[in-house]
Amino acid sequence: MNVKEKKFDKAEEAIIQWMARNGIRLLRISIGIVFLWFGGLKFFEGLSPAEDIAIKTIDTLTFHLLPAKVIIYLLATWETLIGLGMLFNKYTRVTLLLLFLQMIGTFTPLFLFPSETFNVFPISLTLEGQYIIKNIVIISAGIVLGATVRGGKLTL
Repeated sequence: MNVKEKKFDKAEEAIIQWMARNGIRLLRISIGIVFLWFGGLKFFEGLSPAEDIAIKTIDTLTFHLLPAKVIIYLLATWETLIGLGMLFNKYTRVTLLLLFLQMIGTFTPLFLFPSETFNVFPISLTLEGQYIIKNIVIISAGIVLGATVRGGKLTL
């Protein structure tokens, strides 16, 4: 191994160690920011691009028992609580439970309203469908964070 390769290996090792020390915390903070931001938007009518489909979905799931304003404020509060829990690393198990329950609700429009979530089923998603499918990453992040709740360590 030449000098350049040794320097590269040393730099790479330092970067990997930094990622190992900070990755979980940064993942938690970034998920917290996303939920706080998206939830916060829902408190202000017309600012959230997911507002209409979220209201329509929850309205359907609750058999039209709740007014639209109540639905959107409940969802906004729910998402904001997830965001705050993640950002401040408080009540992590409850926060993750709220996150996973919210994710179940998030995916239901794919089944309830396929004409609004797919351009061509099951290949081409509408913008709403893309907004929903990106939550696969959030679910994976929740699984990773959940693995560390009680001091668990991640391994390959």
